[in-house]
Amino acid sequence: MTMKKAAVIMGSDSDWPVVEKAVRQLRELGIEVDARVMSAHRTPEEARDFAANARANGFGVLIAAAGKAAHLAGALAANTTLPVIGIPIKSSTLDGLDALLSTVQMPSGIPVATVAIDGAQNAALLAAEILAVGDGALAAKLDAMRAEMAAATRAKDAALQEKLNNI
Repeated sequence: MTMKKAAVIMGSDSDWPVVEKAVRQLRELGIEVDARVMSAHRTPEEARDFAANARANGFGVLIAAAGKAAHLAGALAANTTLPVIGIPIKSSTLDGLDALLSTVQMPSGIPVATVAIDGAQNAALLAAEILAVGDGALAAKLDAMRAEMAAATRAKDAALQEKLNNI
């Protein structure tokens, strides 16, 4: 079985500095990623068609990043039953609160998983976890990442304890 791809869709190319973290994280895990600029408002037909055909085109999960009104994740989710993860992007207007609320407050029946404002790495990891449900090798990579994080935290605690003993 071939691993499904992940799509990372951003509402504007100005979202790239945040979205790049998701693309890099997915690629580090060996997940094929397509990144695109599409707008729920400026290119609604393209966004609809992409979402409606995503499963047939080999995608297993969609990540949508948008700021301000942030309707992109919902527009994609309305046109597919694939999991959609929204990344609210911080804008100069309301520090991303507007995007967070637009992304997380979806109507019943059209779910969008939402990560923190500018939370691209967590969006990528959630996407990887979704894909890992049917992929043992990917699940093992995620388990190894978690074990590395735990070891790093234990090492930091040991260093702190050493400092405390020397006070």
